[in-house]
Amino acid sequence: MSPEYWGLLLLGSLFVVIMIGFPISFTIIFLTIAFGYTALGGRVFYIMSLSNYTDMLNTVLSAVALFTFMGCILESSGLMERLFKALQILCGRLRGSLYLGTIVAATLFAAATGIVGASVPIIGLMAGPQMRKSGYDTSLCAGTICAGGTLGILIPPSVMLVVMGPVFSVSVARLYAAAIIPGLLLSFLYIAYTMTRCVLNPKLGPALSAEELNVPRSYLVREFFLGLIPPASLILATLGSIITGFATPTEGAAVGCLGAVLVTWGHRKLNFKMFKEACYRTLENTSMVMLLLMASNFMGGVFSACGTPRLISETLLGLNLPAGVFVLGTLVVCFILGWPLEWVPIVAIILPIFVPILTALQVDMIWFCILVAVTLQSCWISPPVAASAYYLKAVMPDWQLIDIYKGMMPFMYLQAVAVLTIYFFPGIVSLLPVLMYGK
Repeated sequence: MSPEYWGLLLLGSLFVVIMIGFPISFTIIFLTIAFGYTALGGRVFYIMSLSNYTDMLNTVLSAVALFTFMGCILESSGLMERLFKALQILCGRLRGSLYLGTIVAATLFAAATGIVGASVPIIGLMAGPQMRKSGYDTSLCAGTICAGGTLGILIPPSVMLVVMGPVFSVSVARLYAAAIIPGLLLSFLYIAYTMTRCVLNPKLGPALSAEELNVPRSYLVREFFLGLIPPASLILATLGSIITGFATPTEGAAVGCLGAVLVTWGHRKLNFKMFKEACYRTLENTSMVMLLLMASNFMGGVFSACGTPRLISETLLGLNLPAGVFVLGTLVVCFILGWPLEWVPIVAIILPIFVPILTALQVDMIWFCILVAVTLQSCWISPPVAASAYYLKAVMPDWQLIDIYKGMMPFMYLQAVAVLTIYFFPGIVSLLPVLMYGK
């Protein structure tokens, strides 16, 4: 059998074994060695060494650990709780004010962390008990928290965009600039949906009572600015330095880490125990991402050496599909694979197969990356898997999974609206990169 078909068998076997429940990283490594050695002989070990060595030399990937550490530190700073409480009182006379406060706080938190696993539990702990106390609808509360928490996968400093840059050979700074407007578009859609529901049915989100709104103005102003100014300044320093080209993503992430430590210290929340736990969590999360990435890149190297991507490219190009149809088909594949798989193997294994085809069809890679990011974000709130549901269930055990799933469904449709909007109006993605860097 020719090496090209061994590559196809490798890909098919990977999906079958992962569906059975084996760990993804080690499954990729062992299957790649087995099929790679059969197809290529001893060359597979040279490919492994070169792939791992190249990954370790990629300084951009250092930003993964730094942004993760920044997010872990900010979780314990108490900034989001302060901002949420202030927004809750400021907008308390509005129906659905807690939905509004949750989404605004989630957007700001996403811009300060860039990871989903941290956002959903923190926002759930922050907003869930207050929503329940105020008599809000459980399903809509759950959907709002899960959807808001997933913004971290898209809004800079998204860890996924840091990994996408080298994979697609595009600038991470341009990706960050391109993701800002789509991220804000999703926030706007969430707010518009929840507030409209509350106008049509006030029982879904009643206004706060006079007793809850009876707070001294000086306290409200202090809490609002102490909750808003530090994270906003941190976001401006981190993302601003990266997007303007003043710093590389790694340097900007290092500035963000220092700023997060200083902000947490200024709020008197920094201690050795919290710092040690943040380091351990950073090590755990970064190791998981890097192991997945190294395994995926190793498989990608063997896959390419077998000539399978060329076979797939020639076959698909022979179908003479329009570029738009091919892009939509790729997004559907990403959405389906996003249920059983983490985003790392999708970005590092599956999508590189289509890069030669996308290049031949002259597809804008930055626009495509943002479309993929929004699509993979949808997988976090899309049954039957919907990982965000389990993050939320862990911190709100009284909420039933069926209610959480029910609440997430409308937000999944809003994600589809966002994908189609970006697809038909690519200027949403290209506006800021063109303004800042030119074509």
